[in-house]
Amino acid sequence: MMRVLFVCLGNICRSPMAEAVMRDLVENNGLSDEITVDSAATSGWHVGEAPHKGTLSKLKEYQISTTGIKARQLQESDFEQFDYIIGMDSSNVRNIREMLGQPDHPKIFRFLDLTPHKKDVPDPYYTGDFQETYDLVKEGCEVLLKKIMKEMN
Repeated sequence: MMRVLFVCLGNICRSPMAEAVMRDLVENNGLSDEITVDSAATSGWHVGEAPHKGTLSKLKEYQISTTGIKARQLQESDFEQFDYIIGMDSSNVRNIREMLGQPDHPKIFRFLDLTPHKKDVPDPYYTGDFQETYDLVKEGCEVLLKKIMKEMN
């Protein structure tokens, strides 16, 4: 079982979007028994909340389910439980490494470093551009799934 955790600041915009998109890709590829996906926040600001209305609206537009997704904060136990802990931007990665006491572990990395873009996923909470975030998340999830499938074979 491969376990993937997406992490952003509040766990209401980018990381739950990545969780939902990745779950959808995993299900559509018949890999639900082999790959699990979750998301978390580096902050505790929105713990227990549903994703942001902009995230929900964008995912609904693409018929992607958000069932069961609620904000939670990253915990030390996540380091042992997940094979990949993926920050949506450089600040998230820095905070994850500090929170988990893992300054250089390769399982912790920035999401779009897997793609040719190699940049941060902009936070639509501040930009208001949920389409741009969705497009980057979709591309990143597709690349990540290919990487995982290659590793599993």
